[in-house]
Amino acid sequence: MSLAALVALATVLPLIQLVLRASGTGFEAFTTTLLRPRTLHLLGNTLALCSVVAAGCFILGVLTAWVIVQYRLPARRLWWILACLPLAVPSYVAAFAWLATWPGIHGFWPLCAVMILTTVPLVTIPTLGALVLADKSLVDVARTLGRGPIHTLITVTLPQILPAALAGTLLVVLYTLSDFGAPAMLRFETLTTGVYGLFTGGLNRTAAASLALLLAAVALACVSGERALRHRTGNPARSARTGSYGTRRLPSFTAIVVQLALGAVAFAAIGFPVLALLLRMADSVRYAADWARLLEATASTLALGAVAASITVAVALPIAYLASRYRSRVVNLLESLSFLGDALPGVVVALALVSLALLLGPGAYQSTAVLLACYVVLFVPKSIGSSRSAFDLIPVQTEDVSRTLGRSAFSTWVSVTLRGAWPGIASGWLLVLVSVFKELPATLMLRPIGVSTLATELWGKTTLGAYGAAAPIGILLILVGLLPAWWLSRSVKTE
Repeated sequence: MSLAALVALATVLPLIQLVLRASGTGFEAFTTTLLRPRTLHLLGNTLALCSVVAAGCFILGVLTAWVIVQYRLPARRLWWILACLPLAVPSYVAAFAWLATWPGIHGFWPLCAVMILTTVPLVTIPTLGALVLADKSLVDVARTLGRGPIHTLITVTLPQILPAALAGTLLVVLYTLSDFGAPAMLRFETLTTGVYGLFTGGLNRTAAASLALLLAAVALACVSGERALRHRTGNPARSARTGSYGTRRLPSFTAIVVQLALGAVAFAAIGFPVLALLLRMADSVRYAADWARLLEATASTLALGAVAASITVAVALPIAYLASRYRSRVVNLLESLSFLGDALPGVVVALALVSLALLLGPGAYQSTAVLLACYVVLFVPKSIGSSRSAFDLIPVQTEDVSRTLGRSAFSTWVSVTLRGAWPGIASGWLLVLVSVFKELPATLMLRPIGVSTLATELWGKTTLGAYGAAAPIGILLILVGLLPAWWLSRSVKTE
């Protein structure tokens, strides 16, 4: 319990430090910063972007999942995989692919398109699972009463899958709030780019902290709103599922149109970025890739990712095990505090850790330890979720039997519980590893001098307009993301 409490305290400490830093000049200065026209402009841009992206992902994700599950399509498993693969493309890589093809593109709507295409799997994947578990008999009754497929989807199917779709939409909103690379590349100002601009400008770090607190407040409000809406909609009781999905046939022409639409979305989300990067890399004459520097950045990325993932998994184990085995208010509180990193954008956590590092001494700032600490705070929720699910699958009776055979509590936990949960723990390690590879703003703000990752190299090359040199980096980042995306597509049950 004490270890879990320390982990929870460590995750909430950056937010506390941010509050102290923002309030250091007094409440009047804090409110003046928040009420400036520029702050309100950034807030309006951020809310507009999140609203459009959330609505687009909700509609596209639910429709995609519904078509794939409801109707019998050729190569059905392929469509499941294609629905998940866009997760392999970081939004800033997709934005770079668009810029490499059309250098003059920028603004709100291109950014919305990029964000929707790269984040829609966050809605599609949980909705796919919810549709498979939904009660199909209700759909059959509605259809026999004369309701059309769309009417049935809205009135019968959607209430059953709404909690899963809303949870995915919340992830989309949090990702959009925290994203820095795509808005910066497409030149659309948000709260995240505003915080980063104030930080790198170095003119007013307190104003940056105030803006970061506003961004954190918006993120936490979205989390609270999603939970309240989910409680209002309820979680429909699961009845015995009758029938099987994927049994309805579409007319030949309609089936062709549906497959063309699904294929177009998949190509726009993952095929186009890969093709654009390959063409840019092949046609580059002025800016060729510096393969030695790229190899060095790859090695740094792998090292940072592996160490951060290992620390994160170790830190997550006490809370994950407690949450799996004991349900109490204290455990629930500790688990909720540990998930705070899921609601805080990377730029917010990074700015808070900058303040903490400066308090510890000049040598702490831009050190590897502070960068690793930021990764742990941001990504420990991913490891807790995977590890807790894995511990849930280990029967308590198995541990009791081991204890009755004379093993100590620690020996039982290592040889029985930890060993049995290892596949889920390893999955969490992989998710954290890939998340570290993709993280951009926190790495830019906290990385030690002279250390580059694939994400920061891509950012540096695009800032200079060296699209040809940046293209192989973008391809590498996509390849890195393919493994967890494929794993997620395999983990969703289709029957």
